[in-house]
Amino acid sequence: MTRIALKYLVAEKGSRVLLLGNEAIARGALEAGVCYFTGYPGTPSTEIIESVAEVGRDLNILVEWSVNEKVAYESAYAAAISGVRSLTAMKHVGLNVASDILVSSGYSGTKAGFVVVSADDPSAHSSQNEQDNRWYGFLAHIPVIEPSNVVEAYRLVKQAVRISEEFQQPIIFRSTTRVSHSRQTLELEEDIARERKCTGFFDKDISRWVLIPAHARRMKERAIKIWRSIENNDWGPPLLEFINPGREKAIVASGVAYNYVSEALSKLNAWDEVSVLKLNLTVPVPVKPILKLGEFASEILVVEELDPILEVNIRNILSKNGIRARVIGKDYIPESGELSVERVLPGVAKFLGKNITPPRQVEVELSSKIPPRPPVMCPGCPHRLTFYILKVAANRMRLRNVIYTGDIGCYTLGYQKPFETQMTCFEMGGSLGIAHGLSKVVGDPIIAIIGDSTFFHAGLPPSVNVVYNRGRVMVVVLDNLTTAMTGHQPHPGTGYSAIGEKAPVVEIERVLEAIGFRVYVINPLRIRESINTVVEAFKQLLEGKPVAVVSRMRCSLEAYRLARNREVDLPVYTIDQDKCTACMACVNLTACPAIIIPDNSRKPVILEDMCLGCGLCAYICPFHAIVVSKRGGDGWERFYTERNIE
Repeated sequence: MTRIALKYLVAEKGSRVLLLGNEAIARGALEAGVCYFTGYPGTPSTEIIESVAEVGRDLNILVEWSVNEKVAYESAYAAAISGVRSLTAMKHVGLNVASDILVSSGYSGTKAGFVVVSADDPSAHSSQNEQDNRWYGFLAHIPVIEPSNVVEAYRLVKQAVRISEEFQQPIIFRSTTRVSHSRQTLELEEDIARERKCTGFFDKDISRWVLIPAHARRMKERAIKIWRSIENNDWGPPLLEFINPGREKAIVASGVAYNYVSEALSKLNAWDEVSVLKLNLTVPVPVKPILKLGEFASEILVVEELDPILEVNIRNILSKNGIRARVIGKDYIPESGELSVERVLPGVAKFLGKNITPPRQVEVELSSKIPPRPPVMCPGCPHRLTFYILKVAANRMRLRNVIYTGDIGCYTLGYQKPFETQMTCFEMGGSLGIAHGLSKVVGDPIIAIIGDSTFFHAGLPPSVNVVYNRGRVMVVVLDNLTTAMTGHQPHPGTGYSAIGEKAPVVEIERVLEAIGFRVYVINPLRIRESINTVVEAFKQLLEGKPVAVVSRMRCSLEAYRLARNREVDLPVYTIDQDKCTACMACVNLTACPAIIIPDNSRKPVILEDMCLGCGLCAYICPFHAIVVSKRGGDGWERFYTERNIE
């Protein structure tokens, strides 16, 4: 049954609902008749597939978490070329993973509506870069639509499905963090179609679907023809809108940047002084409205988030048509980072020749300062135990210069003290490829650390490469039985599908063994035993043999949830203040947020309402001052270690 919290996603036409931007995209797609949804979890895109998965069984639609974005794209695209409307969702860097099929699909096109949601992350709030994925539209000859708010996201995704079907071409729907993770009330315009096309027919048109060079050259001409048609079409609302046409000064704003322009003009009382062209279709840049703008505007300010894509193309369109309007963009508007009204206002004021007085800085004396709160691993996090085990095992082997290559996930926090077990982090699966390369050119021991979901996403090919090319690498897979960083989505190793049904389990250790690794499986709750096992793994590494360690322990937040739902208590630890010598080993070696030092004491204490019973601090304490204050219920450990909890 549908979770109560998401029943609004299937509310009737006319209902007023408060939606997250990603939920609005999901609802709009459902209204547009999309039947097949795929994706790979990644902030800020995750909630699109999550929300649809919650109602998938009720609506009898297809919803999948794929092993990576390339597979997600291919699966949804296959449905679309068979006549079934589909949508695939991913974060901006995920589109890099899918870029091969993206460009090819731009050549071959589609049969039914096919929308590719790219949730970009200006300012890199939760990403390794802030790339502007509008460039992919130009690379692949695929149009890009970008909404400015939640209501537009809801309406424009329906428009994207229709345009895709009309032109038989994929559409990139570019959201951003600010749109995806904002909430806005909207009135539902249509009911969700209860009967939708979920089965299709694949026409064996080899000349279209088989991109050998001869076919590819012809299909590119097809893509260019559609591109020119879209570029020169008479678009109007909701894809573009003119406000106050006829002024000598004009502003072109796209997507979320329009909101900041609107606020800036209101603050300057300057709406009557300028024409505004609001663009939601940004790739290709529509030619006719730009030429219309050039008929009356002598100066044009382009306000867009990140790269000067509109700026360059508008200047080019005007120049090709002999129009000498001055186009200004990144000279006035920041090119890096997320925009805001504060960042846009000075550029708009300068463009309009207005002086603005920066707001007076008000100094407020605070009785106490808020301490910094950098991200930390949760209490009971299995990665904390595994990192400790790796470091102790390395010390026992007298390995002083171990290099730890890292990957994308909660465990990236291992770069912090006291762990220092993530020394690189570039992209999904990068830990293994980087480790292999380092092993060829440096003599130090190399440990490649990768998560379970990331292993399935991008860890298989580089694992094969390590064995095939004789890399001297120890692969450590942190299997916490979920995709924890993005909100506990299932993956092929969890035994569950996106909609919560039981699924086959792909066992990581068996995959690694089949590739050629000697594999050790540890339960990090059993610290001493695990250290001994990892020592044996290090011996294999030093002998030059392919070796891997699978550290299997469920994410502590998931373990706590499962135990609480079944009314089983996890152990809770406390510090015996009489035995404690304030040596700080528990603080300095675990960095556990459940252990604090009160202002009125020099000795640490455990916040027992935060303790999740992993026992690492008790193992570390040299004076045995940390003891169990509340025993765990019968079978508590299985919530940390067993895959399927009935």
